[in-house]
Amino acid sequence: MALDELKQEWGDKYILAVGAWERNWDRIRTMFGFTQEIRTLIYTTNPIESFHRQLRKVTKNRSMFPTDTAALKLLYLATCEVLKKWTIKLRKWNMILAQLSIHFSDRIQGHL
Repeated sequence: MALDELKQEWGDKYILAVGAWERNWDRIRTMFGFTQEIRTLIYTTNPIESFHRQLRKVTKNRSMFPTDTAALKLLYLATCEVLKKWTIKLRKWNMILAQLSIHFSDRIQGHL
């Protein structure tokens, strides 16, 4: 029903965006089964962008690598350095972890 409302209100102005929602609705709607905190965790891109920026720092001055293995080793070492600096906890992490353990109890228990 909400998708139909979205289409009625914005369908004429944002044809491509609303069309993408309609074509991919089966995949998108699973997102709304989660709480707001989990949805925010899923679609937040800041940590990913930060990680990519750190990897670009170590690769930007190298125009080519002698082998693929050399590139992988450099990225591995850079990842190890990035992980040392990642100490910031997510807001409401305890609540998110509790909710994830409800949704994915069979997967998360071994990691707690």
